[in-house]
Amino acid sequence: MIGHVSIGASFYHCISYCLEDKRGFSEEQKLQLSLKDNLQHKNRAEVLFYNKCFGDKYELTNDFKDVRKLNKRVEKPVLHLSLRLAPGEMLTKDQLTKIGSECAKEFGIADNQYICVMHNDTREQHIHIAANRVGFDGKVASDSNSYKRMAALCRRLEKQYKLQEVLSPRAFLSPQDRLLPRQDMRKEKLRTDIRQTLENVHQYSEFEQKMQALGYKVIKGRGISFIDEKKVKIKGSEVGFSLATIEKVLHLKSQLKIKQAEEKAKQPEYQQHRVRHSFTPTQRMLQTVSQTKEWDKSPVAQIQKEISNLLYQILKPEQSFDYINPELLKEAKRKKKKKFKMSL
Repeated sequence: MIGHVSIGASFYHCISYCLEDKRGFSEEQKLQLSLKDNLQHKNRAEVLFYNKCFGDKYELTNDFKDVRKLNKRVEKPVLHLSLRLAPGEMLTKDQLTKIGSECAKEFGIADNQYICVMHNDTREQHIHIAANRVGFDGKVASDSNSYKRMAALCRRLEKQYKLQEVLSPRAFLSPQDRLLPRQDMRKEKLRTDIRQTLENVHQYSEFEQKMQALGYKVIKGRGISFIDEKKVKIKGSEVGFSLATIEKVLHLKSQLKIKQAEEKAKQPEYQQHRVRHSFTPTQRMLQTVSQTKEWDKSPVAQIQKEISNLLYQILKPEQSFDYINPELLKEAKRKKKKKFKMSL
């Protein structure tokens, strides 16, 4: 589940967006899109419930403005909340209604004017809440820590309704969860495709051709970027494969190929074409051990190890250790204020 929070100044525009069809589509276009997508583009909005208000967009706007006058100091009295389920998940209207009520409670508008609307023009179920931040008592619902509160609400609702868990923004995760690598399937696929391609090529031209064959458009400049079949552009550095890294791997592999050819040329002809059955099992074992020791000391083995270590470092999960205890920040601010007062 993904949540979104925003505040604004225009009740009319927010309510109109929630209640009406998308602008720019003719009636014929809406019908064609509905038949094509099997979705409801005409009359896309379905009101799940009105809370302490009622009417069309004009009546609702006027009612919201009347209550807003109870606190003229607030500059942005509109609260717009939305909740979207993950692809493939479905809930009943009663469940979505309850989720809307939970969301209103979380943001302190349960006793304020608001409407909860379900939109039917996308494959993912989602609801919108257009609310008045100003209550009938003149108090204003706080919008502080709104993204953190929305993230916590989504995680709680996912567990309550057994929905797919979607990670919160990293800034709002717990210290323990921050250390876990985040998963982005599109980036993970690109990372895997780059790694597997690098394993099978020795020159940049080969690398680019194979990536194009996999459906990527490769853009090379000061850095390198990849555009997938969905027209999504991702920098190589975002998946651990900057242009410098790719070029380094290809350079090492080219060196490896040259060294392997040199090593083969150095071998006496009788070693290259020796008959294995002329040795006893013990002699073969001793020869294998000897060759392994010699191989470990060879330039070819050293380059192979360097390539392996480099790829391991690239593919190692990224971790974030930038967490700072909020209490320590508060303590630092208190000390700073105290020091400032003493200097006066």
